[in-house]
Amino acid sequence: MARVLFINAGSEGHVNPTIGVVKELILRGEEVVYFTIEAYREQMEKTGAVVRTFDDQKFIKAFVSGGRDYLLERINGLLLTADIVIPTVLEQIKGEHFDYIIHDSMFGCGRLLAQILKLPAINSCTSFAQTEESFNHLMQRFFLDVPPEIVQPINDTFHSLTRRLKEKYDVEIPSPYEVFCNPAPLTLVYTTRDFQPSEEAFDQSYQFVGPSIFSRLTHEDFDLAAIKGKRLIYISLGTIFNQALEFYKLCFEVLGNTDHTVVMSVGDRTHITDLGAIPENFIVKRYVPQMDVLQSAKLFITHGGMNSTNEGLYFGVPLIVIPQSADQPIIAEQVVNRGAGISLQMKTLTANQLFEAVEHVLNTPSFEKAAASMQESFRKSGGYPYAVDAIFKFKAQHLIHR
Repeated sequence: MARVLFINAGSEGHVNPTIGVVKELILRGEEVVYFTIEAYREQMEKTGAVVRTFDDQKFIKAFVSGGRDYLLERINGLLLTADIVIPTVLEQIKGEHFDYIIHDSMFGCGRLLAQILKLPAINSCTSFAQTEESFNHLMQRFFLDVPPEIVQPINDTFHSLTRRLKEKYDVEIPSPYEVFCNPAPLTLVYTTRDFQPSEEAFDQSYQFVGPSIFSRLTHEDFDLAAIKGKRLIYISLGTIFNQALEFYKLCFEVLGNTDHTVVMSVGDRTHITDLGAIPENFIVKRYVPQMDVLQSAKLFITHGGMNSTNEGLYFGVPLIVIPQSADQPIIAEQVVNRGAGISLQMKTLTANQLFEAVEHVLNTPSFEKAAASMQESFRKSGGYPYAVDAIFKFKAQHLIHR
C-alpha cells in the first residue's frame, strides 16, 4: 500500500472524473488523502478517501484577482492561489509521509507542491491535453496582438509572482506553461486519442484513458419512471455557466408543446419560478441524474464542457453544442469534426436557428451513427480502471513501495 496525496481545487468538471479513479485506487490498497473544497467532501468521502479542504472563497478571490481578460492574467491568478493552497496543504499534512502526488492539470498548485514535497507526480487532465508548443503559440499571440501598454504590467506581475514563489518555496517556474498545464512525468487524460486534437503530438507519457464514468450523487429527487421508455431531448448548460434565463425560455418556445419529451436542468443560479409557465412536455429541475437521463436521450443540447460531452458521447447521444467559455469552443469543434453534432453560438441564437438545428440532428442519421462510433471508442478506452493500471505502472517505474 502506498499513500497518495491528491490535489484538486477545481470545479465539478475537474472533480467528477477522479471519483472512479480514487475509488479504484483504494480498492487496490492505496490510501488516498484528497484535498479539495468543502462542496465535494461528501462525494469524495464516499470513495473511502480521507478528505481535507481549503477555503474555496479565498481560493476563488485569489484566482479572480489576477484578472480575467487574458490568458496570462488567469495564469497570474493561479499563482496567487499558491498563498491559499500551499500553506493550507503543508499545515494539514505536517509530519505525514506520502509516496506520490496526483494533481489536477489546471488548479491547486500541484506541480509546485510536488517540487516542495519532492514527490513523484502524476497530472490529472480533465480537458484536452496541451503541448508546450501549442500553449506557447497562444502566449505568442497574446504578446503580438495585445497593445504593449496592456501586456507589460501583466507580464511584470507574472515575473514578480514567480520570483516571490521561488524565494519562498525554492521551486522552479520556467514559464507560464508550467503554471497553466502542470506537466508531470505521467499525465492521465480523460478522453481518447481519437477525440484529442493533434493527438500525434503526445508521447506515451500521456495516457488517454477515456471518460471516467462513475455514478455520482444527485442533489434533487428525480422520477426516472417518468422518462422510462421515452427517447427524450436533454438540455443542460452544466454547473458554472448556466445562468441563462432567456435561453431556457427560448427552449420552451421552440420545443414546448411538441411531441418531444424534454428534460432540462437549470442549476442553482436560475430560479425555476422565474421561467414562467412550463410546457407540459418539459421536466425542469435544478439538477438531474445526468447519466441516467442520457441513457434515454436521443439528443443532448449542452454547453460542451468536457465532462458533459464525454458522458453524452459515452452513451452514443448526438449533440448540439452551445459553448460558453474556457475550452468549450475547442470541444465543440471536435464534436463537429467527428460528425457527432453541430455547434451554435449563444449570443446570436434565435428560435428559428435552434428549431432547425434540433430537426437537422434528429432527422440526419449520420449524427447518430457518428455518436455511436464515438461511444464504441470511448467504451473501449478503459476508463478509471485503465487509469489506475497506468498509475501502478508509474509506481513500479519509480520504485514506490511501502
